[in-house]
Amino acid sequence: MIIPGFFISIVTFPGVIVHEAAHLLFCKWRKVPVLDACFFRIGNPAGYVVHAETGNFTTSFLISMGPFIVNSLLCVLICFPAYAPVKVFGLTHPLSYVLLWFGVSIGMHAFPSMQDASNLWQSAKVAARGGNLLAIVSFPLVILVYLANFGSVFWLDYFYGLALGLGLPSLLL
Repeated sequence: MIIPGFFISIVTFPGVIVHEAAHLLFCKWRKVPVLDACFFRIGNPAGYVVHAETGNFTTSFLISMGPFIVNSLLCVLICFPAYAPVKVFGLTHPLSYVLLWFGVSIGMHAFPSMQDASNLWQSAKVAARGGNLLAIVSFPLVILVYLANFGSVFWLDYFYGLALGLGLPSLLL
C-alpha cells in the first residue's frame, strides 16, 4: 500500500521532531555550530539540521547516527511502561495507546536519512585513508542505513518501530 510520505510524517510527527532533535543534540555535545534547524514541516524533508563541517570522523558519525541511538532508546523507554499494563494486567487505558503511538512513531524515525548516510560515507572514505578504525568499521553500517532507507518503501521503518516498541516488551513480559 502506497501512502504519501508527507502523510506518514504528519501522523508520526513526534518521530520527525525527535530525529532532528537528536542531530541537534549531538551537534551541541560535540560543539559543532548549527546553521539552521527545522524540527517539523510539511514537505520534503520533513525536518532538517544544517551544521558546520567537522573534520572529526567520530563527531560526523555521532551526528549522523544520533537519531538511531536516541530514537531507538526513547521508543523502548516510552513503549515498555505503556505496554506493560496492557499485556500484564489487561488494562486498556487510552493513555497507554497514546504512549504506544508516540513511542512507535519515534522508533519509526530512528533510521538515519539518505543524506545522513551519504555524509557519513563521504567522511568515512576520508577518515579510512588515515587508518581510522571507526571509519573502516562504519562502511557496512552505512550500507545497512542505505538498505534500511530502501526498505522504508516496504514499511521497514514501521516494522522496526513496532519491533522495538511492542515486540521487545512482549518478549520480556
